Amino acid sequence: MSYKKFVEGLPKAELHLHIEGTFEPELMFEIAERNGVKTKYASVDALKNAYRFSNLQEFLDIYYEGAAVLLEKRDFYDLTAAYLKRVSTENVRHVEIFFDPQTHTDRGVAFSKVIEGILDALADGEKEFGITSRLIMSFLRHLSEEAAFKTLEEGLKYKDRIIGVGLDSSELGNPPSKFARVFAEAKKEGFLLMAHAGEEGPADYIWEALEVLDVDRIDHGNRCLDDDVLTAEISRRQIALTLCPLSNQKLQVCPDLTKHPVRKMLERNLLATIHSDDPAYFGGYMNANFLATAEALNLSRDELVRLAENGFKASFLDEAEKNRHIEAVRAYAENF
Repeated sequence: MSYKKFVEGLPKAELHLHIEGTFEPELMFEIAERNGVKTKYASVDALKNAYRFSNLQEFLDIYYEGAAVLLEKRDFYDLTAAYLKRVSTENVRHVEIFFDPQTHTDRGVAFSKVIEGILDALADGEKEFGITSRLIMSFLRHLSEEAAFKTLEEGLKYKDRIIGVGLDSSELGNPPSKFARVFAEAKKEGFLLMAHAGEEGPADYIWEALEVLDVDRIDHGNRCLDDDVLTAEISRRQIALTLCPLSNQKLQVCPDLTKHPVRKMLERNLLATIHSDDPAYFGGYMNANFLATAEALNLSRDELVRLAENGFKASFLDEAEKNRHIEAVRAYAENF
């Protein structure tokens, strides 16, 4: 089938999106100039050429370098507003975005500047585009437990505006259990819990996220299929997996999209979903991820509808809102 038009109009929810990973080179240069920050790249094209990497660590190196130009509340507003404007053209109806406060507070940027810029843009995005949102604060797993506790303490000041906490950055050598006490404290404070697990790390890391951290959602989770008992448990609990196909391809987690696990996950009754992760760096927002996956795996229209429905099911919207969006997905498919 021809996927492009169908995918473009399909209502979607984006649940695995790092706002710092939406930093397009043009905006990066604009903000760097505004803030008087010099980068080592002579032009936008030179920066685009640097967006060529083969693993997670190489990506993270340039990701953190780019984030260094973000200094003021306005910068975080502009970054978030640009993302929302982009995805409004892709029929994304709801977003649940990660932000990495430690990436900025470690550079001396106030936590308040980061979060207030993002929150103001999310509020304006709902007014302008009708996109609803939730905000998730992530801990950087290559940093210490102590640093994560400090970030949690700062986040408590915005407890009514942050729905949950996540865990991202370099996975190998930084298992979820490293942050068991931080997540236990976050849970006591009423935060929902997520963790990146099973992207580059093994299935054991997914077990830890489930059993030690007691997460509500798994980000990535590709490696769960290595363990049949784990797969059955995720299916039984209907723990959502937020997959990012173009990210997986770019970082060599799954270099060949024809071998991406998402179809097998659907066949095994897993709540698999598709998202863009860090789209400015990985070459594709939501539609590109849906389209590339559909073409590589020859997905049926029913499978695409199920993936879109799963996105809303896996969201932290209330049941009435979830159902409203799911009905919109089904109506779109029936009338296409």
